[in-house]
Amino acid sequence: MKKMSIVIDREYGSGGREVARILSEKLGMDFYDGDLLTMAGKEYGIELGVIQEFDEKGVGGILSDIAMMSNAAGPGYKMEQAYSVFSAQSRLVQQLVAQAPRIFLGRCTARILKTEAHVPFINAFIYASDMQDRIDRVRTVDGVDAGRIEAYIKRRDAQRKNYNKFFADKVWGDPKNYDLMLNTSALGYEAAADAIIAVMNAKSDA
Repeated sequence: MKKMSIVIDREYGSGGREVARILSEKLGMDFYDGDLLTMAGKEYGIELGVIQEFDEKGVGGILSDIAMMSNAAGPGYKMEQAYSVFSAQSRLVQQLVAQAPRIFLGRCTARILKTEAHVPFINAFIYASDMQDRIDRVRTVDGVDAGRIEAYIKRRDAQRKNYNKFFADKVWGDPKNYDLMLNTSALGYEAAADAIIAVMNAKSDA
């Protein structure tokens, strides 16, 4: 099997990070989530607070505001910061995949691999059709208060959708934009990881 990089976009609470962890163990490949931005900040001298502000976790509302405003100095400065952070991330991703195939979670890394790094990769979307599965994972893994979990899940999904629209002009979660869509409510995490490996094998043999 010839390994290639893997990008996993995922609904919040669907277990995308767990699928990435399983893939990392099975394939012997490093995977990157929020640590990607921390590394980019250190590499290119961007303060951690700025990095966190423009991560996909919280940037959705900010980017929507920026897109609607084009006059005041504030929005212009925010736009510059947003692109500086993304540019740093892009350069780091290119460095990493130049060394070896990697696994990435979200953050428009599919766009970077396709248009900047020009390396082969698998792009999967992980979702969970059962909202209770997502609620249970978010409560257990992230410790979110039970009374607001569902609203929190929907807000995080909206942030990721906006992030992809802004930086990749891509409809997040649209099947046309992915090699495969995997429902962890039906498959579980292990089978979802195995499906990605099967696609990698098929692409390698093609």
